[in-house]
Amino acid sequence: MLKLNNLSKFYRTDEVETVALNAVNIDIEQGEFVAIMGPSGCGKSTLLNVIGMLDQPSEGDYFFMDENVASYGEQKLSQIRKQNIGFIFQNFNLIDELSVAENIELALLYHDISAKERRQRVEHIMDKVGIAHRAKHRPSQLSGGQQQRVAVARAVVGDQSLILADEPTGNLDSVHGQEVMEMLQSLNNEGTTIVMVTHSAAHADYARRTINLFDGYVVTQSMRAAS
Repeated sequence: MLKLNNLSKFYRTDEVETVALNAVNIDIEQGEFVAIMGPSGCGKSTLLNVIGMLDQPSEGDYFFMDENVASYGEQKLSQIRKQNIGFIFQNFNLIDELSVAENIELALLYHDISAKERRQRVEHIMDKVGIAHRAKHRPSQLSGGQQQRVAVARAVVGDQSLILADEPTGNLDSVHGQEVMEMLQSLNNEGTTIVMVTHSAAHADYARRTINLFDGYVVTQSMRAAS
């Protein structure tokens, strides 16, 4: 599904060059569940941003669906991103002025589908993640776990084939964190590819493969034994 070849990311100022990613080589197949781990500042979020086409590499190649997107401009990247990638963030990023249903529907406004189909998709995904009974509530009226369920629904309502999750359980207690991980595992079992940044070894165990970063390098990759 995606392939990174000798991919590097530098941040330069007049006096300093910071290497966020250094000659990274990663292959992720359709349907995989991959966890990215490492200490703070090792490049995890930068890697996720590059994979999500929110940031461009400084060097190297990035093949997405066999298409080298490394040098594409923002307009073309935006089109690919909207059609294929959903994002889940630690801080939920919901709009409190909108209801649960309206927050989820936002993800469909850039798709060429009718209002009727948007409503049908939103209703279906709310049922799927167990949040339909809160459809008219505002995010501030929900628990953290419920807010993250809304964020997951928003990420997948457009039938995106790839979900990128940046510390999706970071602001949740252990019970709600486990619920979100089980939801992601269920989506993966249905064929959605998931790449997740996490500090939690327990949550990384939900993934089939773990990639460990240190100082911008991939230092190890390990497969979870089949259960």
